[in-house]
Amino acid sequence: MVNASDVRAAFKYKTAELVVATITFVLGTIVMYDNWRIGAGWAEDGPQTGYFPFYVGALIVIGSIANFISGLRMSAEENGTFVEVGQLKLVLSVLVPSIVYVALVGLLGIYLPSIIYIGFFMRWLGKYAWSKLAAVSFGTAAFFYVIFEIWFLVPLPKGPVEALLGLD
Repeated sequence: MVNASDVRAAFKYKTAELVVATITFVLGTIVMYDNWRIGAGWAEDGPQTGYFPFYVGALIVIGSIANFISGLRMSAEENGTFVEVGQLKLVLSVLVPSIVYVALVGLLGIYLPSIIYIGFFMRWLGKYAWSKLAAVSFGTAAFFYVIFEIWFLVPLPKGPVEALLGLD
């Protein structure tokens, strides 16, 4: 059953346009700054390292400003519902665990967070039995360990658990 509060607008189009334009403006500015720092000019032997990325960042900034202005000028008729609360909850139910997963990979390596991530979704969304959950999540981690670390000799990020097991 759909909750009445889940059908109301979480964001309108205008808000979404302004937020996205601001985020892309900040990212484009970071690209420009960093490439200016390493050299975005023209040297005797041609363009410096940051020349082309600097101008890509500049195009992103210009596009962001245009989108921001367009968002500010949006009429009330155009400013409909961008996403409803219920829809946003569904997106966040995947996005938030994914962000946590990425953060954990930086701290614990890729294998343990992957086991937790796969197991979490199997249990929470799929309601799978613990035995299937363990088999799939541990099996997936083992599969990728064999493929990348042993066959292709490509080291993936490891953490303290792998160090304890002597897999680092």
